[in-house]
Amino acid sequence: MPDTFTYQDTPPALLPLYGRAILPKKGISGTDISLPKLSAELLCAHTSTDDLSQYERVCGFHPSNHIPITWPHILAFPLHLKLLTEKAFPLPLLGLVHLRNTITQHRAIGTGEALKLHVCLGEQERTSRGIEFGMITTASSAGTVVWEETSTMLFRQSEQQPEPAVKKAPPTLEHYPNTEEMDAPESIGRQYAKVSGDSNPIHMHALSAKVFGFPRAIAHGMWSKAHALAILEQQNEWHSGPVRVSCHFKKPLFLPGTAQLNWRTGKSGWDYQLLNARGDAPHLSGRIEWL
Repeated sequence: MPDTFTYQDTPPALLPLYGRAILPKKGISGTDISLPKLSAELLCAHTSTDDLSQYERVCGFHPSNHIPITWPHILAFPLHLKLLTEKAFPLPLLGLVHLRNTITQHRAIGTGEALKLHVCLGEQERTSRGIEFGMITTASSAGTVVWEETSTMLFRQSEQQPEPAVKKAPPTLEHYPNTEEMDAPESIGRQYAKVSGDSNPIHMHALSAKVFGFPRAIAHGMWSKAHALAILEQQNEWHSGPVRVSCHFKKPLFLPGTAQLNWRTGKSGWDYQLLNARGDAPHLSGRIEWL
């Protein structure tokens, strides 16, 4: 049975969790790493908080009587951090890379609607890049799941190979018929951190990002996804109703920067991608499917 941490109507405080995040982890070398069965739940998450309007402004969502599709991710973030900073969790938080994110919204969630949030660690998989695992989140209302998310995380561990791997050419980048410019100001990492709680130093300032090997601060991947969805929702062809939005994070978006949101519509769903300013490399790519 998994160890479950239960909170009533207030999530765990972030500051002590970030204090844990900087502590070194022991015994992470080798291939025998096994992730524990951990989970956490918040029995009454308030969807209308003081940060909601600021989150909508920072990400570009229009205020309405329904919360943005990405807002439950923010509400669950303290639970994510709780699991990833537990002593039993063997991997360092600051060494994790967010690879993919898929959100399924079964119906629109009203602003002010109370949710029960549940987060658990999914199955781990060893790949050529290291250990991948899922962070699985569900949001329920009146006993019915209304929203689900899987965030796939990577802890890099290089494989021991007898010969260097042959580097493959990147696939041909397809361009879609619709494009809109998207600005990412230098301060967007700090603005997003203030409303999301995600204060990873690679997003905050150029100086702190350089400590981790980046020439400048980079935009949060979930800000890029949220801002892209905020723009796409405003298109005339956008549909209401149940929807699944997947996303693969690729090249970092350095701050300040400009990107191109590029998409195509279709009967079964939309394909979208966030390209660099020149339009020749993707920051992220994904698909929207109405269910």
